[in-house]
Amino acid sequence: MTQHRSDYGYEKDDEDDVLEWADQVMATVAAEVRRRRKELRWSAQDLADKCEEIGHPIPRNVIANMESGRRSNLPLVDVMVLAEALNTPPICLIYPVGYVDDVQRLPLQHPTSTLNALSWFTGENTALGADNDMLRYFRAHQAAENKLRTAQADEEYARYQAETAPNADRKAEALRAQARAAEAAEDAKRHLRRVRAFIRKDGVTPPYLWPDVAAEVDPPGTDPNTTEEIDL
Repeated sequence: MTQHRSDYGYEKDDEDDVLEWADQVMATVAAEVRRRRKELRWSAQDLADKCEEIGHPIPRNVIANMESGRRSNLPLVDVMVLAEALNTPPICLIYPVGYVDDVQRLPLQHPTSTLNALSWFTGENTALGADNDMLRYFRAHQAAENKLRTAQADEEYARYQAETAPNADRKAEALRAQARAAEAAEDAKRHLRRVRAFIRKDGVTPPYLWPDVAAEVDPPGTDPNTTEEIDL
């Protein structure tokens, strides 16, 4: 009913044999572990050895019982370690986008696409009415910081191009690029200031900034306006 591939334990139209929701989740994870393991051409013992290397042993027989459906539960810590061992994000074991058509996010809900379910799980889907401001703020902070680093690198490169330009036209072009990059950097700094102010307003410590960046983004005495919601 939810997972549509026979490799995941049942067929789409097999309504009478639909597993309970919790069992569906378990079956999906187990099948994806098995698929990924075989893709890597590993035996169950190979996977068990890798888990032990990571520091959280999962014995071969436990992996075999999970993949065959004989294990009735799968702790979150096991999912995390199995994902690391298989070199895949943990979320992709729960919602294998591309390998499962759609899933049931929660009991009593209609199936949705695996990608939609993944977006819900990771907080990317903000249309659900969830109180996720802090997650949005931290993501906005990361995006603004990345934009700042890119703009600074572009500005430095344009400055070098201007200094080494073979003629006046090339120098003028490089100087214009440098100015655009400098403007983008200032925009990113302003956005970072506001995001960090909103984070502090809720009593949370903003992410660490390198001292040179912090000196420009959080100079003493600054008090960015937090009366209006930031545009994320």
